[in-house]
Amino acid sequence: MKIASVETLQADAGWRMFSFLKVTTDDGIVGWSEFSESFGSTGLSDVIRGLSPVLIGRDPRRFEQVTQHLHVLTRQSRGGLNQQAIAAIENALLDVAGKAYGVPVYALFGGPIRDRIPVYWSHFGTYRARSAALMGVAELRSYDDLARHAQEVQKQGFRALKTNIMPIADGRLTSYIPGFGRTPGWPELNWDNKLLHGTAAQLQAIRDAVGPEMGIHLDINFNFKTEGFKRIADAVAPVNLTWLEIDTHDAPALAEIKRGAPCPIASCETLHGRREFKPFLDAYAMDVAIVDVIWNGLVESLKVAAMADVHEVNVAPHNFYGHLCSAISATFCALVPNFRVMEIDIDSAPWRDEFYTVVPAIEEGQFVLPSGPGWGIDVNERAVRARPPKS
Repeated sequence: MKIASVETLQADAGWRMFSFLKVTTDDGIVGWSEFSESFGSTGLSDVIRGLSPVLIGRDPRRFEQVTQHLHVLTRQSRGGLNQQAIAAIENALLDVAGKAYGVPVYALFGGPIRDRIPVYWSHFGTYRARSAALMGVAELRSYDDLARHAQEVQKQGFRALKTNIMPIADGRLTSYIPGFGRTPGWPELNWDNKLLHGTAAQLQAIRDAVGPEMGIHLDINFNFKTEGFKRIADAVAPVNLTWLEIDTHDAPALAEIKRGAPCPIASCETLHGRREFKPFLDAYAMDVAIVDVIWNGLVESLKVAAMADVHEVNVAPHNFYGHLCSAISATFCALVPNFRVMEIDIDSAPWRDEFYTVVPAIEEGQFVLPSGPGWGIDVNERAVRARPPKS
């Protein structure tokens, strides 16, 4: 069995683009992976295509040999887009290998520890405050609206949710994302008392609506510097967060935050590979290590999880993509002993399901692990091609 062709495909997914990698073998097996180039990864498809000639004629079942060769070839510019491209290739080769042997990918690694994966509803309220019309749902305009929606999420069987900072401005909920340059406040990334008070009120409204047992996570991304992260942690302490999620590339700073925080700290979703995780784990800088399986590839992610386990740290996947990404991330969750909880986007463009041959089942707040060969989910190529991305 040899790799015969490699192709990338993109599709309109509302406020973002979904991207897919198709690897075809000379005996007709097609392997798929899904990757993301809508958030800081512009040109990722081009990088994958640039590496593709190295794949032609290789045995996809020897996925570790292939990916290690790609790492050697990109050593002078490791990480970043090169790592994400290698991860997309690795994940597609795993799909091929599973299908070639007639087993799910997790069977290649000893079988699942668990086949039902607890999930939390990610971007709770965030999409409905800014993209409700596209989704065909009611817009959330106030903290009272957030509270009612939280009760709906709870009634659907979800045991946890994750939200973002949403200040009230001009009488309606707005986004607060200066860390990614999408709202004012960059590059300084300062905090103020109004923002602290509003964030505390937002979280308290959710907690009052769902009661003490529901898990609440708050993701504040790169929106502050160390000082601001500390102040937010103190401001929302009464809500009893499952975790406060912080993005930073400074391990000692994160460790300082963790030592003084009144809640667990989760971080590292933007890191690439074991070398970038090592200083954070050595500093015991977070309570939960977040691993992006789509950026790192399943095999590398399992190695990161093993490192975290040695440091008594549990892991959770960064997963706010499409259904194939969820199946890949769920495989990671099924295999690692030190699993915490899985992120998943429920809200999305209303046509998202069209892109896949299988829509994963979520029962009582748990993702049911697909049982088919490979990832157990294939891409509906015709549907993807029917929705080209918008410029």
